Amino acid sequence: MYTYKIEQAIKAASLLHQEQLRKGDVPLPYATHLMSVMMIVRDYTNDEDTLVAALLHDTLEDTDYTYEELVDDFGEKVAEIVRTVSEPQSTALDRMPWIEVKKTYAKQLRRGPKEAVLVAAADKIHNFRSVIDEYYDNHNGFLRDFGTNLDNKLEAYQNIANAINSRLSDGIVHEFNHTFKAYKEFIFNVKDSLS
Repeated sequence: MYTYKIEQAIKAASLLHQEQLRKGDVPLPYATHLMSVMMIVRDYTNDEDTLVAALLHDTLEDTDYTYEELVDDFGEKVAEIVRTVSEPQSTALDRMPWIEVKKTYAKQLRRGPKEAVLVAAADKIHNFRSVIDEYYDNHNGFLRDFGTNLDNKLEAYQNIANAINSRLSDGIVHEFNHTFKAYKEFIFNVKDSLS
């Protein structure tokens, strides 16, 4: 499925994230993540707005693109999906601890549109796979790039996994659970290497 709206979303995502790179030894353009998430979502739906939201899922969180601009450019449904999968933003004076940000994100998934949960699952699938691929034999690099509080990571992502599993019962949830299990095993291996 390739539509004018999807083409516009590809262009918008590429421009909005053009200066951003993925973490890792090979700094890939951030747009590779957005396209990968859209491709995973495409395995489970052909809903145009959900595919567009997958491409734009990090725009509110990681760029200066506003919710109002998103509504104007791509419609209310896309904007609501993207808002649901955007972590809450805090100011320098009101900085929310990382674990609380993730808990709030999980609550948003429990209340938001089901399409947003699909996008969130695809996002986490790609992130978990990327981490395992990039850092499988490079635990020090993982700790350098993502921090050392591994128990917080496990707790935070378990909350998100619980939210995804409470909303989805087939399709992508199986792929998500399989990938999350592999990610947890990776984290346990990193923890063991610290002992």
